[in-house]
Amino acid sequence: MAQIVAGIGCSHVPAIGVALDLGKTQDEYWKDVFKGFERTKELIAEIKPDLIIEIYNDHGTAFSLKSIPTFSLGVAAEFKPADEGWGPRPVPVVKGDPDFAWYLAESLILNEFDMTIMNEIEVDHGLTVPLSLLFGQPKEWPCPVIPICVNVVTYPSPTGKRCFALGRAIRKAVQEYKKDLRVVVLGTGGMSHQIHGERCGLINRSWDESFLDRLSSDPQGLTEIPLVEYVRETGAEGIEMVMWLIMRGALDEDVEEAYRFYHVPASNTAVGNIVLTNRSQTKVTT
Repeated sequence: MAQIVAGIGCSHVPAIGVALDLGKTQDEYWKDVFKGFERTKELIAEIKPDLIIEIYNDHGTAFSLKSIPTFSLGVAAEFKPADEGWGPRPVPVVKGDPDFAWYLAESLILNEFDMTIMNEIEVDHGLTVPLSLLFGQPKEWPCPVIPICVNVVTYPSPTGKRCFALGRAIRKAVQEYKKDLRVVVLGTGGMSHQIHGERCGLINRSWDESFLDRLSSDPQGLTEIPLVEYVRETGAEGIEMVMWLIMRGALDEDVEEAYRFYHVPASNTAVGNIVLTNRSQTKVTT
């Protein structure tokens, strides 16, 4: 039987990918950021996932204003890195798992989530940067990835409550899958940041850290936060944190925080990372 063994929340700042790709990880500005993810890399190596379900948002590469699905799911055998204006990142092609992806699509749709099925899609920094932070620069990613893309770019975005419920539906689907798989759910985006307008550069550390605290202690309370509060308190792009609630919804009620990292600034944003494990599963070394 498949099982979700851990959930990870992780920022997907594009400049982090650029710094990694250009060999700038030890530069004074970046070294503390990359040092903070070393423990996460150790933990993911201990967890040894067979599959990652990655929740991310597109940044105008796969989708445009012509088509804005609220939730979409990639079912292809592979997903190439997108060209975001300066060429594709020099990272491995992301391998999918079509058998599981189609099973997941069927389960979610029959569970009344209207997923847009993507037979072909290129993936941008929203998906590839977290993989780099977890796995470094391998020749191939160590396991397949199922991309679930969420609209947090154009109003209206799905509520935190709806995102959490999607996580619950993902958990149900994984638990009913007959093949033995160790699954990690990776929620990406955030934390507080705004990249335009008068509030450009906004960072709300206290709100971010409270959000991290409540992922373990009060996830149901987090689902009640209205979208306008994310925007007001954490910036227009801080709304990406609702995707972390999909990750949290996929986990058990009782979780253990294995690791947390928070750093500012990184390209005018706050970088967050948390590793949560289900207490019912074998613990990783903390």
